[in-house]
Amino acid sequence: MTKPMLLADFTRLPSPTRAVVLDGLSGAIDAVVEGAPAAQRFLRYQWYAAALAAYGGAARTVLVEEDDEPVIALPFVGVGPALARVAMVPGCYWPFRSFPMHAQIGARAVDALLDALGRSVNALRVGPVCDGDPSLEALRARARARGWAVLDRFVANTFLLDLTQDGWPRGSTLRKNRFHEKHLAEHGALDWRFVGPDDWAGAFDAFAVIEEKSWIAARTDGRDAKFTRTGHGAFWRAAAQDPALARMLSAALLNVEGKPAAFAFDLDCDATRYAIANSYDPAFAKHSPGKLLAYRNLVRAQAAGIATVDWGAGDSGYKQTLGAVQGPALRDWLLVRPGVPALLARALKGRWTASGQR
Repeated sequence: MTKPMLLADFTRLPSPTRAVVLDGLSGAIDAVVEGAPAAQRFLRYQWYAAALAAYGGAARTVLVEEDDEPVIALPFVGVGPALARVAMVPGCYWPFRSFPMHAQIGARAVDALLDALGRSVNALRVGPVCDGDPSLEALRARARARGWAVLDRFVANTFLLDLTQDGWPRGSTLRKNRFHEKHLAEHGALDWRFVGPDDWAGAFDAFAVIEEKSWIAARTDGRDAKFTRTGHGAFWRAAAQDPALARMLSAALLNVEGKPAAFAFDLDCDATRYAIANSYDPAFAKHSPGKLLAYRNLVRAQAAGIATVDWGAGDSGYKQTLGAVQGPALRDWLLVRPGVPALLARALKGRWTASGQR
């Protein structure tokens, strides 16, 4: 009698790689993030949903699956005239604007992404992102090989602080900080606190109070403030609604005599900390409350296993004083599909490059 074959006797053939363009944000974004490099773990569904809520736009998502598992999720929103079919990856300016991609995929999945993207848009802006971003590196390599025009423009240099280096922070620095803290206390009782995942609503309000008194309100129109209602406050309040993102966020707050005086706000992905924003009330500027809080915050991060702090761009003097050194460049990338769009893009490459920073 012939022995019946069991299900385990069959070899399961892998499903073909496929890419679909979905209206809205795909619920599979979080599943892709779980397999992405640690530095991308904040690129969750709610990160993009927060950007749409704060800045507008109607999203679509290119979702790539291999063996019925989602491996790439690229959200995009249209920009400019609809006939031009130009799109960009949504998000907040910093840490970076990228999209999640599984760490172990190959060229076939990226090619499927490009095929779907080319049917949907003429050009896609990705960035600003740091040099070496894994999703961008994989995408631009395959795009060039398949005839896409790939243009970049320099935005800024980032600054990195290595918290594993010997002798950081220096004992002399900590002694100097204690001296300044003693004199800062002459203004009232000092309350140094660290914000937990359930405290973000009140913390954002306190940060906004500080920003409204800071240089950014005095010297600018305030649109770049991170937590005010006229700045980016709506984005961060919406992002923190995701419990997973709320646990990645980290902040330190200094109150003087019960009033917000300085803050430092960060995003932690594994052993990397992205320093998002910090500010202080200029009424206390003589005693450097922002720097005092920064050192306390960084020493705590060091004890918690944070190895690298990515400070992003700008204010290099302040960051170098803390021990940071120049890191990868931030760039904006424009990928333009093959054919007439790519020919036009290559002809206008100089204009795109010149529109960046020098």
